[in-house]
Amino acid sequence: MYAYVKGTLEEIAEDNIVVEAGGIGYNVKVSTTTADLLPPMGSEVKIYTYTLVREDTFQLYGFLTRDDLEIFKKLITVNGIGPKGGLAILSVMSADALRFAIMAGDAKSIAKAPGIGNKTAERVILDLRDKVSLEDTFMGAGASELTAGIKGAGDASDNVRKKEAIEALVALGYSAADATAAVKKVDITEDATVEGILKAALKFIF
Repeated sequence: MYAYVKGTLEEIAEDNIVVEAGGIGYNVKVSTTTADLLPPMGSEVKIYTYTLVREDTFQLYGFLTRDDLEIFKKLITVNGIGPKGGLAILSVMSADALRFAIMAGDAKSIAKAPGIGNKTAERVILDLRDKVSLEDTFMGAGASELTAGIKGAGDASDNVRKKEAIEALVALGYSAADATAAVKKVDITEDATVEGILKAALKFIF
């Protein structure tokens, strides 16, 4: 119903914000990650929204990027993952980290979300594996735009090397979320090898 709400940030709580637009205060449910990234109260914000309408409910769920909104909409199609569960998952990992966790079959990282057990995490992977891609992870306009330390997407060959480096880190015992975040911070040159990317990424983990 609402594509986004743009206005003044009036209140910030752990899982809810109030945005005033046109003299109306909109209650918007948000993840803790989104809450942490918000500007100070009184600032102008643009929140992309998902509207949940049920017989006894009319609730807005908000995100700072379209990417987060789109991955949330995919999450709530999974049986057992409602809006609350979707926000819980996006409170412990970014959209990019979630996509790689799905592709890598890393249920352990997804299950770190409150209220999300291993079986539910595995169902997320099973249901969404064909709905996410490597290109979305490295080339999508998402939450990575909000942090200055993350480098650009690069070309297809860069993405292949990044994927192999992430897989190597996961094989070493790191979570898909930590591995993805570390590799995305590496400045990839034309002659960079997977080993070189791996070594550089390890510096961001330790």
